[in-house]
Amino acid sequence: MKADLAQRLAQAAEAYQAAVVIPHCARCSAPCCRLDKLVLDLEWRQVRVLWQVQAPRTEFDRKLDAGQGPQEIRRTHGRYYVHQKPCPAYDAARPGCRIYDQPLKPAGCSDFPVYEDGGVIVADLRCEAVTVDSLRARLSEVIGPGKQLRQSADRDFPFLLEFSVRS
Repeated sequence: MKADLAQRLAQAAEAYQAAVVIPHCARCSAPCCRLDKLVLDLEWRQVRVLWQVQAPRTEFDRKLDAGQGPQEIRRTHGRYYVHQKPCPAYDAARPGCRIYDQPLKPAGCSDFPVYEDGGVIVADLRCEAVTVDSLRARLSEVIGPGKQLRQSADRDFPFLLEFSVRS
């Protein structure tokens, strides 16, 4: 039963993203693709294609570690993190993402700003499209009778809200 509820909450979060967040992206005043507030987590394949890296990974990593690579990319534990410069897939003229519907798209681009994590729905209020009341209403529709939707803010990151269910 609990897994079913978590799945329904995840589906409600995904539906909220599709109905509210994604349509707002084209007119957003602070697109997350600019990466001025957010950090993008990438795999080597994504870095290679998006930044059009021709060098082998070991050479790219060596240059990156020596401060000779793209300044917006940091590397740790086999992953790459990009911040403070727009994603190369972001097309400011459109505005939008050139790879949004392709397998190359980073997972974080699909999850942000509302996602399910261990049966809890997390909402990042740095996205101007998210409104707490509308998300709460959407989630409340799926929890069923006799259950309460509990909302709490992360102590260290108050812009992250968590929605959980209590009986």
